[in-house]
Amino acid sequence: MQIQSLTDIGRKRQVNQDYIYVSAEPVGAFPNLCILADGMGGHKGGDFASRYLTETIVGFISRTRTNDLVKVLRNAIKMSNRLIYEKSHSEPELQGMGSTLVAAVIEDGILTVANVGDSRLYLIRDGITQVTRDHSFVEEQVRLGKMERDSEEYLKNKKFITRAVGIDENVEADYFEVELEQNDQILICSDGLTNMVDDDTILEIVSGHGSLLYKVRTLIDTANENGGYDNIAVILIKADSKEDFKTGRTAGLKSDSREDSVKGGSYDA
Repeated sequence: MQIQSLTDIGRKRQVNQDYIYVSAEPVGAFPNLCILADGMGGHKGGDFASRYLTETIVGFISRTRTNDLVKVLRNAIKMSNRLIYEKSHSEPELQGMGSTLVAAVIEDGILTVANVGDSRLYLIRDGITQVTRDHSFVEEQVRLGKMERDSEEYLKNKKFITRAVGIDENVEADYFEVELEQNDQILICSDGLTNMVDDDTILEIVSGHGSLLYKVRTLIDTANENGGYDNIAVILIKADSKEDFKTGRTAGLKSDSREDSVKGGSYDA
């Protein structure tokens, strides 16, 4: 298994509110863990929310020993939601903060995913499939048949999300399971990528030649070339063989960074 990840501040924002965590090593009872969070809520709130959410979930999972992945993720998300909600109501500078979330773990060839908000996880296998479902106003209207995807009205209202961690007292995540095949690629990304780069272009880049790090950098560069209106976060995973997931083989960390605007790392396992 190979993993590469980077975040970039983009060309318009002053603060990077996207936050990523990647571990090919076990985290508690989890054999590996990837998290992407896109914060919201003012100059300080969004940056704090995404980082605090990620660190809280990782801490919770680190202390668990049960291998019921969905149960652990659900409890971790509920606890994190409560803590962020309480902080946002007790500290004025953090009022209204919240964060999207995509958390993913691979065990025995099965990808388990939790998501809240409009950050996404895609499966690239003979095409591109969005595994997660956006919790956004426009996608809810599309599902109800009241709006056409990529219409003028859709694009105008795309930024409004209907669910995020920390906004309300309670939050429910969606959960998905995918059986992986050899050479599958898994892309986790914030809307700073998907609002700037369409699915066909994402597929062309991820399915093309080059290393995973080259693909991650190309995705970020393309988003910036198309405007870079938001922070951009990308995690790209490749399933070299299904046996790698079953044996849980891991190797060391190879760090990577691009100037001060980037947070990220790369792992080969």
